[in-house]
Amino acid sequence: MRKYVCAGLIALGVSFVGGDVLEAQAAEVADLPVVYNALAAAPGIAAPDSPPPGANDWNCAPSAAHPYPVVLVHGTGANMRLNWNALSPLLKNNRYCVYALNFGANIVTNLSAGVVNALGPITESAGELSAFVDRVLAATHAPKVDIVGHSQGGMMPNYYIKFLGGAPKVHSMVGLAPDNHGTDVSGLLHLANALTQAFPGLAAFVYNIVGEFAPGGVDQKFDSPFIKKLNSVPDTVSGIRYTVIATHYDQVVTPVASQFLSGENVTNVYVQDKCSLDHADHIALAFDHIALREVLNALDPEHASSTECTPVAPFFGG
Repeated sequence: MRKYVCAGLIALGVSFVGGDVLEAQAAEVADLPVVYNALAAAPGIAAPDSPPPGANDWNCAPSAAHPYPVVLVHGTGANMRLNWNALSPLLKNNRYCVYALNFGANIVTNLSAGVVNALGPITESAGELSAFVDRVLAATHAPKVDIVGHSQGGMMPNYYIKFLGGAPKVHSMVGLAPDNHGTDVSGLLHLANALTQAFPGLAAFVYNIVGEFAPGGVDQKFDSPFIKKLNSVPDTVSGIRYTVIATHYDQVVTPVASQFLSGENVTNVYVQDKCSLDHADHIALAFDHIALREVLNALDPEHASSTECTPVAPFFGG
């Protein structure tokens, strides 16, 4: 009898060890490559409608550690595969349920075979985000989502939160270089205003063309009707945790400090305050290991950690 008991205990021990090994192997297999380089996102040109690595597993079940699925919202002229080639697998490797969408399609999107998005009116894009969030919540049975956006994608969700009933569905909002208060594009749009006064006919002609092909771009002008409405109410909504991650070298969303939010539960971060070797510009911020570490910290502040301070290049990231 003793022989059979010992054999049973040994077998049980082997099963536990074997289970641990299989679980470890599964976790290892699940890890995806994370490449902090904008050029590595080039497949997004050939397959703009395919999700970035790790995203849009509609059978993903949020864990107790990360109960809120993360929705990734790309920037103007981009698509989900181009914008989130680094962050999406990073989040998946950290055991988040990750989802991404394309939005804001218009005539330019059609002409570019789906490569270029987020050019449609931002109010309509916010409606697309609203429908996508509802789909994510229905699939995951989560109470809320976390949203991470870049550029327009870091600003547009605030319209959804403020004006489209999104506030009860959002746990945290993280913006990488968001144009929360519009942009003057390094002063160029102030010059455009001056030219409008000097040459009203020509300016109206140009604005009509731009408005036809990129109304979402016009909406982001610092004095546009859209930006005025967005900022007609306070920056933040109670109950949501906000983080803005910016770079001093941004030449697209300017003045850079206009990216930051005011209000309760707000953290505003310059990546250069984390590492003086970080020279990321507007595009590179989405491929910047320091910026993306701050995204992880924003989503899980109880387990926040610092990252190694190593050089980050403009445009490419690193």
